[in-house]
Amino acid sequence: MNAVRAIDRIDTGPRFTEQDAIRLNRMFRGTETEEWLRAVIEGCLAGDTAVVSSFGAESAVLLHLIAQVDPTVPVLFLETGKHFPETLAYRDELTDRLGLNRVDLYPEIADLEARDESGLRWSYDPDGCCELRKVKPLATALAGFDASFTGRKAFQSATRASLPRFEVDSSDAQGRLKINPLIDWSAEDIAAYFERHDLPRHPLVERGFPSIGCSPCTRQVSAGEDPRAGRWSGWDKVECGIHKPGEEPFL
Repeated sequence: MNAVRAIDRIDTGPRFTEQDAIRLNRMFRGTETEEWLRAVIEGCLAGDTAVVSSFGAESAVLLHLIAQVDPTVPVLFLETGKHFPETLAYRDELTDRLGLNRVDLYPEIADLEARDESGLRWSYDPDGCCELRKVKPLATALAGFDASFTGRKAFQSATRASLPRFEVDSSDAQGRLKINPLIDWSAEDIAAYFERHDLPRHPLVERGFPSIGCSPCTRQVSAGEDPRAGRWSGWDKVECGIHKPGEEPFL
């Protein structure tokens, strides 16, 4: 009697679900960042991972934490063509110092020619500029990963105050995890880590830029202002589109 051949099926379901995020948040509740980060990376609990880094004001902390566990984890940097020169120099300095596996992502030339030929879209449509230069290139790159690490912190803004360590990326239906290792770190924790590991600071920090994005859309922040108040100042915009404000956290 011939054996019945099993039907080949392709799993088209999401990589992770909300229940997976809840389980991971509960699993590592109360665990120190270095400990659970090592467990996640070495135990492949989130599958193939990448770091998304802007090489901004506090990026060195997350990059150092991950490099201590596995320096081969890809570090995705969005080369928008609008960065401060200081950011590009800082990017290169950290890459060399920490031995990072950096991958630079660029917007599609055809998209820029069709939708931002003048290079001034940021001045009248910052959402459209971010979509061309950040959201689309990152979406393409992340298609090959199961999870991404971000440098978001609760103290940065009201829209980030209740984010968990693990959440499902809602940008598409693939069900990637978005992991926020520094979400419960304070500004004092960040400063202490810089000091303890003798990490270089972004040169614009001492000039009043606590949050640093593309140069046309970033201004200095005054005393008492939200650390991200200098991003897209004057616009009803608080995120570039990579992260969505107001998402319900998974606890």
